[in-house]
Amino acid sequence: MNPTAAALTVLFNRIPRRHSLENIKDINSIVTEYEDLLIKIEAENTWYEKNIPVFFDELDGVRLIIKKSADNKASKKTKDSFFDDASGALKDSLQALLDVYADGSRMI
Repeated sequence: MNPTAAALTVLFNRIPRRHSLENIKDINSIVTEYEDLLIKIEAENTWYEKNIPVFFDELDGVRLIIKKSADNKASKKTKDSFFDDASGALKDSLQALLDVYADGSRMI
């Protein structure tokens, strides 16, 4: 496993599942690190350059849901639900990227 795939796996395993102020900070940090890795992968070759942009779009949705989970006007149950949706969407996106990226050797 190359270092980028290993870093993606570490991020995947760090995604929190329960809503708390600390976990909101953690998931935002993970999203930032994920975006940095996407930029790195996209620059590896033209195949990744063409196939990675969809993951950036997914990140926008995850950020929006995280923001909703931190809304002071929302009930605890609503915040929990939004956070669960955000962490699930982030896990799905990371897993899909791991499947697409594999060992970082795709070129076709």
